[in-house]
Amino acid sequence: MPTYTDESGLVVTYYVWPVDQPVGIAQIVHGVGEHALRHRELAEALNAAGYAVYADDHLGHGQTGLTQHHGDRSKLGRLGAGGLRAAVRDVHQLSGIIRSAHPELPLVLLGHSWGSFMAQAIVNDHADEYAAIVLSGTAYRMPGYLDGGDLNRRHKKLGTTGAEWLSRDPAVAEAFVADPITTSTPLARLFGLREAARLYGRPARNLRADLPILMLVGSDDTVGGERSALKLLKAYAERSGLRDLHLIVYDGARHEVFHETNRVEVFADLVAWLAARVPGSQPGATGAPTPED
Repeated sequence: MPTYTDESGLVVTYYVWPVDQPVGIAQIVHGVGEHALRHRELAEALNAAGYAVYADDHLGHGQTGLTQHHGDRSKLGRLGAGGLRAAVRDVHQLSGIIRSAHPELPLVLLGHSWGSFMAQAIVNDHADEYAAIVLSGTAYRMPGYLDGGDLNRRHKKLGTTGAEWLSRDPAVAEAFVADPITTSTPLARLFGLREAARLYGRPARNLRADLPILMLVGSDDTVGGERSALKLLKAYAERSGLRDLHLIVYDGARHEVFHETNRVEVFADLVAWLAARVPGSQPGATGAPTPED
C-alpha cells in the first residue's frame, strides 16, 4: 500500500483505484471511526465513470491508525497530538500528491460525514485547487445543525448492533461492527470535547463563484439530514457566492447514502452530476480494478 509522511513525521496509508486514461481524479475522504476501504464500491462506480480514485486512512484510522498507535486497535479513531487540524492538513497533503502526479486532470474532492466537514474546511482555504466538491452525509457545521451525540437513538429498536443509523441495509451495520478496524465510539469521546468543537465552522465568504458543489443526504440521517443540508446550501449561496449548488435528499435513507439500499441510484446521480461538469466523464457500468498496493 502506498504511504506518505506528514509534517509531524506520521506515516499515512492511502489507496489508489486506477483506470486507463482517466478523465479526472476523485479523492474520497472517509468518516469517523471507519477507513477508506469501506468505500470500495463507490470507488468502483467512479472508476466506471472514468475516474481514478485516491483515498487515505486518516490520522488514527485504518492502517494509518494501526501504524500510529503501534497496532493497538483500542486506540483506533483517536487522532493523536496534532488533532483535527493535522487530520485536515494531511487530507490536503494527499490532494497535493495527486495534483503532482496528474497535473493535467481535474480533481474532485468527495467527503463523507466527518470527511465532508474536513472537505468544507479545505474548500474554505483552497477552493481553487478543485474542479468540484461532493459532500455526503454532510451538515452545516454549527450547533443545532450537527449532531455528534447518540446517533442511533432513533433506530435502536431496529436492531442490536448500535449501527442501524448508518443504513436501512442490515448487512451494513453488521459488517461495520464486525470490521476489526472500525470503531463505534462516539466522536466526542474519540476526539475529546476541545477537538470536537473544532469541527464547527461556516463556509468562507467570497469563494470561487463557479465551484460546483453536490450534497447527498438521507431524509433519515441523524447527523444532519435535509434541514441541516439546506442551511449549508444557503450559506454557500449567500456567504460564499457559489452559483452551482445541488442538493439531493433520498427519502427514507439514513446516514451512509453510498451504502444504502438504493445506492445504485445514488451512484448514478453522482456520475450524472459529474458528467455535466467534467469533460469526458461517462455514466459508468459496474466493475472496476482493485486498489493498487
